[in-house]
Amino acid sequence: MPLRHREFHQLGNMGWLRAAVLGANDGIVSTASLLLGVIAAHATHQSILVAGVAALVAGAMSMATGEYVSVQSQADTEQAALAREGGELHDDPTGELRELTHIYMERGLAPALAEQVAMALMAHDAIGAHARDELGITDSMRARPLQAALASALSFAVGAALPLLVALLAPMPVLAPAIVIASLLSLALLGALAARAGGARVGRGMLRVVFWSALSMAATAGIGALFGASVG
Repeated sequence: MPLRHREFHQLGNMGWLRAAVLGANDGIVSTASLLLGVIAAHATHQSILVAGVAALVAGAMSMATGEYVSVQSQADTEQAALAREGGELHDDPTGELRELTHIYMERGLAPALAEQVAMALMAHDAIGAHARDELGITDSMRARPLQAALASALSFAVGAALPLLVALLAPMPVLAPAIVIASLLSLALLGALAARAGGARVGRGMLRVVFWSALSMAATAGIGALFGASVG
């Protein structure tokens, strides 16, 4: 029983870990790519830093807004489903008892035991039992828009701060390679963390993240070089 309880919490935290890693990954890739594009366009060091700060703020706000709207839509759907279920429990408690009993029978319980369990759970918390077993809504997995928005914004900002810090400290002659190396190393670490947490192959997770991130940086740097050449 203790082992199973610990595994439950690991799986429950996977969603937040995945969101945090994804946000940090986006922050590193988008900010590093933008900085490389601006550097390739032969911008001044001050312009590069301004672009990096703007990318951090705009990206964090965009992540927060998108996550809030998405999770709030999920929360609205959950609330509507719970309200509808509450009405059904009020209007037809016997039918809802049969429905819950049938759910437990499909999960392997004998009919008599399934009905006994359904009656006990409905007597304790009818809406909670139907929310969990019929609708798949639990307290630990409920949509929390503000929490999700803040987590996404913070993780993006933390990721974006890395290439921006390199841009602040590294001298101009080595600025581009310094950003690339620092960003790819950090992305490889995040890929390994995500793979290890999910039980996947660490090497494959690292390679996948590094490959696509390097491709993004190369594409943005190429566009910046073309833009800088055309302006020049």
